[in-house]
Amino acid sequence: VTNTAINSLAMGLATTFVLVFSSLLVSSLRNAIPKQVRITTFIIIIATFVTVVDFMLAALVPQVHKELGAFIALIVVNCLILGRQEAFASKNNIKLALADALGMSLGFTFALLCIGVVREILGSGSLFNIPLFGSGFEPWVIMIMPPGGFFTLGFLLLFFNWLQKRRKARQESGRQSTQYEEAREFL
Repeated sequence: VTNTAINSLAMGLATTFVLVFSSLLVSSLRNAIPKQVRITTFIIIIATFVTVVDFMLAALVPQVHKELGAFIALIVVNCLILGRQEAFASKNNIKLALADALGMSLGFTFALLCIGVVREILGSGSLFNIPLFGSGFEPWVIMIMPPGGFFTLGFLLLFFNWLQKRRKARQESGRQSTQYEEAREFL
């Protein structure tokens, strides 16, 4: 799914649509859904919105729909969506459920897009199907194959962990210099 930026963005937006609208509906019905059938009800609600997204993609962007294929249907069993229904939307009002759904789904879309952009640039030499390099570019074919997704995810995790450690080190060094200045003023 994340072998191109367009596919990544389409999958992210499809997931956003499903998460936002299912969260709104679950939050609206939270007091009416019996505890014994809430998970089943959540899955039915999610599946309904996945079906809507599937039909919309087929009608509006058939090429993307064809490329995403069965992955659209797999949105139904995405733990992010079901987890947010159970943990948040079913326990909070509509405004909070909407804010949570937007935040979670846009973060998910951003992650998919990061992976898709890297894979498309390295695997095809293009971005959003626009060629970036001349005829001398040798694409890394493995990047558009399934293992390329795992490689990209691993390197992106490595990069973001490095950024986080770097930020933490800067904050600690800032605290140390502040403590040094306070001690100096005290003496």
